[in-house]
Amino acid sequence: MEPFVVLLPLFGALLAMPIARVGGPRAAEIVTTALLGLACIQAWFLFADVALGGNARTISLFTWISSGDFFADWAVRLDTLSAVMLVVVNTVSFLVHAYSIGYMHDDGGRPRFFAYLSLFTFAMLCLVTADNFLQLFFGWEGVGLASYLLIGFWFKKKSANDAAIKAFVVNRVGDFGFALGIFCVFYVFGSLRFDEVFSAVATNGVVTPWGASAGAPIRELTITFLNWDFHALTVMSVLLFIGAMGKSAQFLLHTWLPDAMEGPTPVSALIHAATMVTAGVFLVCRCSVFFEYAPDAAALVTLVGATTAFFAATVGLLQDDIKKIVAYSTCSQLGYMFFAAGVGAYGAAMFHLFTHAFFKALLFLGSGAVIHGMHHEQDIKKMGGVKSLLPLTHLLMVVGTIAITGVGIPELKIGGLPVGTAGFVSKDMILESAFAAGEAGKAFGYYAFALGILAAVMTAFYSWRLIFITFWGPSRLPEAVKKHPHDVPNVMLWPLVPLAIGALFAGMAFYKDFIGSNAAQFWNGALYSAADHASPAHESTDGRSHGAGAPDAAHEGTAGGEGERESAGAHEGGNEGGHENETLEFPGWVLWAPFWAMVFGTGAAAFQYLRGDPLKPGLLRPGGMIYAFLKNKWYFDEIYDFLLVKPALAIGRFLWIDGDGKTIDGVGPDGIASTVAASARRIVKVQSGYMYHYAFVMLVGIAALITFIFFRLGGAQ
Repeated sequence: MEPFVVLLPLFGALLAMPIARVGGPRAAEIVTTALLGLACIQAWFLFADVALGGNARTISLFTWISSGDFFADWAVRLDTLSAVMLVVVNTVSFLVHAYSIGYMHDDGGRPRFFAYLSLFTFAMLCLVTADNFLQLFFGWEGVGLASYLLIGFWFKKKSANDAAIKAFVVNRVGDFGFALGIFCVFYVFGSLRFDEVFSAVATNGVVTPWGASAGAPIRELTITFLNWDFHALTVMSVLLFIGAMGKSAQFLLHTWLPDAMEGPTPVSALIHAATMVTAGVFLVCRCSVFFEYAPDAAALVTLVGATTAFFAATVGLLQDDIKKIVAYSTCSQLGYMFFAAGVGAYGAAMFHLFTHAFFKALLFLGSGAVIHGMHHEQDIKKMGGVKSLLPLTHLLMVVGTIAITGVGIPELKIGGLPVGTAGFVSKDMILESAFAAGEAGKAFGYYAFALGILAAVMTAFYSWRLIFITFWGPSRLPEAVKKHPHDVPNVMLWPLVPLAIGALFAGMAFYKDFIGSNAAQFWNGALYSAADHASPAHESTDGRSHGAGAPDAAHEGTAGGEGERESAGAHEGGNEGGHENETLEFPGWVLWAPFWAMVFGTGAAAFQYLRGDPLKPGLLRPGGMIYAFLKNKWYFDEIYDFLLVKPALAIGRFLWIDGDGKTIDGVGPDGIASTVAASARRIVKVQSGYMYHYAFVMLVGIAALITFIFFRLGGAQ
C-alpha cells in the first residue's frame, strides 16, 4: 500500500483529461483533488509510522535498469527525511488543489491545469522517495518539466511563455552540474544506491574509482583532471550543490523565480511552499554525509545561502507586485535553510523547510485571494483599505506575516516547548546554529549569522509593508473595483485555515522531534552529523536557558545507511563516535538578536506606512542610486543579458547568417548546387516540344554526319 502515496497523484494526472471528456471539468477537479486528499492522509499515517514510530524501510518495486554490473531498482525509500517531505508535498498539494477549484473557476483549461498540478506532485514525490541518484534525477527532471508546463499554463500570454522558458533554461545550468555530480558519484563508487554510497563515506571505506589500479579511503581520495588533483568528496558535493542552487533559486541562479509568478497563483504556492524550490534543500540534507567530510563544499553552501538570504531580502523591500514580494521572501527563506545545512544543522534546515511550507503556502494563497477579490489587480500601491472589504483574507494574511517574521518570546519555554510562531522556532534555531558554527571556527558561520539577522530585519519590514499598504490606510482602489469587491468563496477559504494553524503552532508541536530532545530518535539515521560538530549550549554565559533555537540533542541524526552507525546521543550523552559532545557557551544577546531584528523591522514599517500617506518616499527615494540598485534587483537580469544572452545571440546570428548562410549555403546549395541547377535550366530550353524543331535538328545532324564522312573518305583516297 505504501507506493500508493506516490502513485495516487499520477493516477490523477492520467485521469484528469479523460474524465473531463466524460463528466466535464468539475469531475476532473473533484477526482484529482480527492486522490490528492487520499495521498495526504496516507502521508500523515506514514509520518506517524516511519518518523514517530521508527519503522523506516525501503520498498523495491522492480528492477529499472540492469546492464552488466550496474543495476538500479525503482524503489520507495521511507525514512524520516522522506516521510517529512511526503507530508509537506502532499498536504500543500491537496490544499492547493482544493483552492484551485475556486480560483480557476472561470478558466477554460481547468482539466489540463489539474492534470499538470498532479503531475508536478508526482514528480516531486518520486524525487523525495528515491533510493538512488538515478531515480532522484528522474524526479528532478520531472519537476522541471512540470514547472515549465505550469508557469507557462497561460501559453497565449507572451510573458508567461518567456517566464517558462527562462525557468527551464536557468535550471538546465544547475541540472548540468547535478548530472556531472551523479557521473562523479558513479565513477568513484561504481554504484548510485544511497545505502552503498553513504555507508562507504560514513565508514571511510576504501573505494576504487573506475579504471584506477588501486583504491583509497574515500575521505582522502582525489580525482585528477587536467593534471590537477581535487578532493573527490568536495567535487561531488559542489557539483550536486550546483544542481540544488538552480532548483532552489539560490544566488546567481535565482533569476527565474520572480518571473515564475506569471503562472496562476496556486502554481506559485505549490512551487514555493512544497515542491520545486525545496528540492535543493532536500538534496543537500539527503547527501549530508558528503558535506560533513567536504568542509570546502559546506563552506560554499553557507556562503551562498547567507548571501541569498540577504540579497533577496533587500530586493523584496521595493517590490510592488504582491506575488513578487512573497516570491523574494521565499528566495530569502531558502537561503536560511541552505546556510543551516552548510553549518551542519541539517535538522534545523529541514525544520524550517517544514514550517515554511505552512506560512508560505498561506501567504501565496492569501495573496491569490486578494488578487481574486480585487479583480486580478496585483499592484499593492493600487489597493489600500482592503481590510474592511476582505476581512477574513486580511486576518489570514496577518497570521502568515507574524509566522514568517518570527514572532515569539526568546528564552521562554512552557512544558519544554518554546513559545512562538512556526517561523520563530525554526529560524531562531538556524541563527543560533550559525553563531555556534562561527564560535567553533567553521567557515562563514559569523557571516551567515550577521546576514541572517539583517535579513530578519528586512523580512519583517517588507512583510508588514505588504500588509499596511494593501489592507490598511486610505483606499486607492479604482471605482470599478470599489463597487464589486468580494471576499473569497468558501472553497478558497477553508484550505487557508489548516495552513494558518500550522503557521502558528507547527513549530511548537514538532520542536522536540525535529531539533529537540527526541531529534536523534526522530531522524533515526536519515541525516548524518559528524562527531566534531558543535551545538548551541543549553545555558548562556549568564546562566539563562536558551530559547527556541537551542536543541536538546547535540546531533540531528546519523548516516543515511541502514543502521551502519548508531543514532546520535542526547545532549548529555555520547555521539556516534563515542566522544564527549562539544558544547559552546555564548551570550544571551544571541538569543534575543532575532527578536529585536523582528521588532525593529516591524516598527520601521509601521513608522513608514501608518503615518499619513503610505506611498510617500521613505529613506530610499526614487531616483537614488541605492533605490535603483534594489528596484532593478541588483541588475542581475541586465548583467546576464549583457554578458550571456546578447553574446550568445550575436554568436548564433553570426553562425546563422555568415556561417550557415554565406559559407555553407554559399559553397553548397547556393554554390555548386545552384550552378548545376542553372546549367540544367539552360539545357532544358533546348527541349522546346515542337516536332519540326526536332526534325530540323535531325536533318542538320544527318547533313553534318554525311559531310564528315565524305571528307574522311576523300582524305583517305
